[in-house]
Parts: sequence; C-alpha cells; structure tokens
Amino acid sequence: MNLRPDPTFHASPKLAMQAPVENYAFTVMLSPDGSQSDGIAVVDLKPDSDTYGQIVHQVIVPNKGDEFHHFGWNACSSSLSPLSGHAFLERRYLIVPGIRSSRIYIIDAKEPLEAKIHKIIEPEEVFAKTGYSRPHTIHCGPEGIYVSTLGGGGEDGTDGPPGIFIMDCETFEIIGRYEMDRGKQDKHYDFWWNLPQDYMVSSEWGLPPQFEKGVVPEDLLSNKYGHSIHFWDLRARKNIQTMDFGENYQMALEIRPAHDPTKSYGFCGVVVDTTNLQGAIFTWWRDDDGTWKSKKTITIDPRPEDPENLPPLLQGFGAVPPLVTDIDLSLDDKYLYVACWGLGEMHQYDVSDPMNPVLAGKVELGGIARGTKHVNGKDFAYGPQMVEISRDGKRVYWTNSLYSTWDDQFYPDNEGGQMVMANVGEDGGLTLDKDFYIDFPKGLRAHQIRLEGGDCSTDSFCYPSV
Repeated sequence: MNLRPDPTFHASPKLAMQAPVENYAFTVMLSPDGSQSDGIAVVDLKPDSDTYGQIVHQVIVPNKGDEFHHFGWNACSSSLSPLSGHAFLERRYLIVPGIRSSRIYIIDAKEPLEAKIHKIIEPEEVFAKTGYSRPHTIHCGPEGIYVSTLGGGGEDGTDGPPGIFIMDCETFEIIGRYEMDRGKQDKHYDFWWNLPQDYMVSSEWGLPPQFEKGVVPEDLLSNKYGHSIHFWDLRARKNIQTMDFGENYQMALEIRPAHDPTKSYGFCGVVVDTTNLQGAIFTWWRDDDGTWKSKKTITIDPRPEDPENLPPLLQGFGAVPPLVTDIDLSLDDKYLYVACWGLGEMHQYDVSDPMNPVLAGKVELGGIARGTKHVNGKDFAYGPQMVEISRDGKRVYWTNSLYSTWDDQFYPDNEGGQMVMANVGEDGGLTLDKDFYIDFPKGLRAHQIRLEGGDCSTDSFCYPSV
C-alpha cells in the first residue's frame, strides 16, 4: 500500500488528460483453437525507443483454452471517491478473465518488463461463490473489483441469468454477487457507471449457447440476442429501469458514459439492425423527471457486395454489414470512436453535441471482401475491433479479433493478430501511423488493450473537470 494516492489516479478527466503519456500497452494474445496458452503482450509505446512498437515482454499462462477477453486494473481513479476506503491502492495488478474457461488470472504489472502471474482463481471458485460463469469485463470500483459475466450456472451457462460479482481489490478473494434486484435483466455484456450520480448502466449480448460456437443465424434473424440496456441504483444494487431499443437492434454491446461526472448521458453501440443490416449508436440520457431515455443518433449503412465474395453466413444478404463491435469515448467527451469490424473501418465522430454526432474522420483497414492493407503495405486480418484511446486523446490504438468462433465465421480465410495506431489531428481526423504495426506471434490473435497509467475505457472519475 502507498502512503499517498497512486499518481496515476486523477480526480477529473481534465487532470488525467494532462498526465504523462503512456509508455507501455498491455494487449491480450489469445489462441483461437486452444493449442497454445493465452498471454498478455507488453508493447513499447515510447517513440524514441529502439524497441518502439514491438512486444518487449510476454506473460504466458500455464493453462490452455482460456480465451482472454476484457481485462482491467485492480484499482484506478475511482479509488479517489470520497466514499472509498481504498485511496492508497496502487494501479498494479491486471485482472484477466478467461471467457471460455471461467478462470481468472491476477498479473502483477508494477514493472511492465517484469510482469508476472501473481495469483490464479480457478473456475470452481467462481462457480461456487457466484453461481455465474464466463467472466467477461473488469471494472475497478471504489470498494472493489467488479466482474461482469456472460453465463449463469450449469455446464452451458443457462442455469439462471448472468450478472456481476465483486472481488476484494487487495486479496482478490471473490466476495459475491452484486445484484439485489435485477428486474428484467436476464442477459449481460458490458457495464459502467457514474459514481457521484450513483447509477450504473449494463448491456446485453447473448447466452453462451448463442455465442460460444459462433453466431446462431436462427437466433439473430428471430431477434433473440440482447437489445436492452439496464439502469441501476449503484449502491442499492437494484435495477431501476430497463430500456428496450427495439428487438431488431440486436446485440447492444459497449456502454460508454460521459467521463465528466456532472453529465448524465452516454452511448451504446448496437452490432446490427436486422431490418436493414445497419450498425447503430444510441445516445442515452436522464430526463428532468429522473427517467432514462434514448435516441438513435448514428446509423452506418451496409456495403453491397457480390455474394461470391462473402462468407456463407452473409451470402444471402448480398451485403457487408458494418458490425459495430466496439466504441470508445475520449476523456474530453468530444470524440466517439466506432469500430466497424465488418466494413473494415474505424470511424471518429464529434459528439460535442451528443444528440447530433458528426463524422470527423475515418480509417479503412481490413474488412470483409475488401482486406484493405495497412499504409505500410502489410496485411490486417479481420477488421478494426477493440479500440483504446490515449489519455490526452492524441493516439488511438486498436486490434482485430472479435471472438475466435465469430472471427472464423465472418472471416473464414483470415488469420493473424495485429495492433495498429492512428494519430488524431488538432481539429479531428485520423491518420494511420505507418511506423506502428505489430504482428503478433503465429497462431495468436489480439484483443483488449490497456495502457500503462490508465486509458479511456478504464477509469471513472469522481470530480468535475475545472
């Protein structure tokens, strides 16, 4: 324990933007067929370094078949909450969930070039203490580590709904379930909160039989994936409102609230509208009467394509859907980045007016039936997927793998893991950095990125920007 708050904890988003820039990234390496162990790659982000843009260290775990996913820190700026008893923690440990194994790894990353496994939590402990399975997303809260899950109990994860459980942020012991009253929530995916306003928002993907072996076309076309978001009284742990976007808005995934805690709005990305194959972004907000409302503020059209160029799953449609699979919001709440994994595009929207986003920049890379190469002439498998923004908002990093079985369905002829970076212009716009291109070791794909010292999808802030 420190004698003073970790210097990477920041009271407000503005202060975080003024902090020193990132030196390293931590990126998931996953084995799609389980033939190798998964790991975390440490990437050098220092432009003046001889090893800039290279993997300089790896933490390879002893088990196989984990499929690492959305990992996170043990502690972050939320520790500065006035209700917290943990202001003197260190942002030291990475909590890494295996979505297929339900195993959780605690990695000590205090010295990035010496990062190592600190503890392994076996799936039996997760099952016994929570009744949940398939841990998916990690968020550091003021009183502990929150872990969302995609499965309930039983072998196929459908014995009861999935939810969130909490871990001790010092011992990493599993404490128990979060929910006291889940209301209509019966599926899960992402979640995030506004600490001073005491609310949480969660979203929905599908249950394990709907995603583990790939997308189930019959379920998608009959609108059986998630299409609602849920608002919670954070401390009462109670669902206070469920908002259904409409059953055709299939797979309401990433939740991105405004970073400034005085603001009561945020965004949610929807993978596909089954009526027209569009991707969509909804803006949600709290009205004057205290109820939550939403409006579709961004639509992204599919691209017509010769069926012969499409994977079997899409040939009947004669088009490439955008497949909005990740979104991320800059710390100044100005730019929303939207990964169109199917089209092979990364979009940048100016959301200074969250009800009227404006497209400000775009990068084309990869994509179904397109396969746009990097500006350095090298291949980029699949399309832009997990996206992470530097604290100062000047660099945007992304990788390419969505989920192993889905990769294989939508991109049956692709293979590989890449990580790239684009620079952000003074007045918006995105330009790929030709010198930053990482090709991951053979047989491994790349997913979630975390930046040393925090990033735009890690920290929640407790005080307004001044």
